[in-house]
Amino acid sequence: MRDIEAVDAVVIGSGPNGLVAANILADSGWSVLVLEAADEPGGAVRTGEITAPGFRNDLFSAFYPLGAASPVMAGLELERYGLRWRHAPEVLAHVLPDDRAVLLSRDLNTTAKSLETFAPRDGDVWRAEFAKWQRVRDHLLNAITRPFPPVRAAGGLARTLGPADMLRFVRMATLPVRRLGQEWFEGEGAKVLLAGNAMHTDLGPDQAASGMFGWLLSMLGQEIGFPVPEGGAGCLTDALVTRLTERGGRVECGRRVTKVLLAGNTAVGVQDVHGELVRAARAVLADVPAPLLYLDLVGEEHLPDRLVSDLEHFEWDDATVKVDWALTGPVPWIAQEAVLAGTIHLGGDVDGLAGISNDLACGRVPRNPFLLIGQMTTTDPTRSPAGTESMWAYTHVPRGQQWTADRLKRRADRIEQVIEKHAPGFRDLIKARAITGPAELQERNPSLVDGAINQGTSAIHQELVFRPVPGTGRADTPIDRLFLAGASAHPGGAVHGAAGANAARAALARGKWTGGAYLAMNRALNRILYQ
Repeated sequence: MRDIEAVDAVVIGSGPNGLVAANILADSGWSVLVLEAADEPGGAVRTGEITAPGFRNDLFSAFYPLGAASPVMAGLELERYGLRWRHAPEVLAHVLPDDRAVLLSRDLNTTAKSLETFAPRDGDVWRAEFAKWQRVRDHLLNAITRPFPPVRAAGGLARTLGPADMLRFVRMATLPVRRLGQEWFEGEGAKVLLAGNAMHTDLGPDQAASGMFGWLLSMLGQEIGFPVPEGGAGCLTDALVTRLTERGGRVECGRRVTKVLLAGNTAVGVQDVHGELVRAARAVLADVPAPLLYLDLVGEEHLPDRLVSDLEHFEWDDATVKVDWALTGPVPWIAQEAVLAGTIHLGGDVDGLAGISNDLACGRVPRNPFLLIGQMTTTDPTRSPAGTESMWAYTHVPRGQQWTADRLKRRADRIEQVIEKHAPGFRDLIKARAITGPAELQERNPSLVDGAINQGTSAIHQELVFRPVPGTGRADTPIDRLFLAGASAHPGGAVHGAAGANAARAALARGKWTGGAYLAMNRALNRILYQ
């Protein structure tokens, strides 16, 4: 065993939240060491050639509208470190079962005209909603990416909207997306566009707050599109690592952390899988799911009984099956709206999406899955040779089921059947494919437990002050100098860096407190929350 290394902060996990946290701490002059279990950094933001030579496939996440819009990411100025955003000619097409399609475009008139093919007045309603978005977007994004409650951002939002419209905005935020679509729009196109975007979470059309998720993602798509990093998702990770390294921070891979070391009720370092110890003089930040941090790395014997009990009720989001393809040519979509779109939604109208959501809730694998599809070469020509297409699709499946190689193959075949129906000749273009099931996703990234890509449900009972368990909605934990920096903390999933930034800011604030004052406050909070 080598000598015990000492740094100001240890960050467990090099996903985007961990790397954002490390960068913010390094900006303040802290010495930072990031320990990563995998052989390369990035968590769920990585790229590789898993289908055919010359085809770059994003292993997990791919499109980053919240990343491009996030004030956290903007503050890091990652374009100075090699990040370049690329856009498909059109943002998103939702293809209905009869091959009609609605198009989301960065050009407002193009989107509005597409909606008007379903109902003439819906284009004007969309324009009005986008105008509202432009008024509130800065306050709203700051509210989303700050610890709860976001007092300053919420105040700005209230002043912008006024009391009457603020109440209606809060009501809108609670609505199921089906109800939201019914109240605003007449045509099927706008309704299914919102519902499809809501299903980027694990929320179906009839679940509370799904309307807010659908509206937010639709407005982001309208404004900035669904951009991708040129060269692959991993290039976003490369920019974060480069920035950190220039500030003296380090990332060491192949060092899975097995224990958070405690002295009394204070985190003082970590132990890795090789038995090596690292002392953390100021903080330990964990970019891992809350149950893994508390139950595996800390241990329930060090935690309040009520917190342990709450963790028993932690709800994961759905499991995931993903297929990547190397295609010899562009996909021959019947719906022309889909030809130039980077993202495709395929799998039903609003009723169909509700049926899929119900199947998942009942533990049934949907016969007709909802597919979220990425046409990556259409979006970024560097992803595969000229004239070809690097493409993926993922779909949700129930948690806790066994997915053998044969069962995964049959699911991938079914996904291809669905695409072939809407793009005859698709299967003839397949040069190679790679299938990734829930177990493989978790093997490649232990934070994706059973293929849960958001580290916990987006349902309202596990958001805000309820994320990951009833508490404060902040990164602080019952352990002094230990901070939760992963997506199971507020504000949840997506690549925006907010959870990592919140944890870093909390660690910096803790460093400014005198020990006695902070510990007294921490004990008082623990008594309120967990006793």
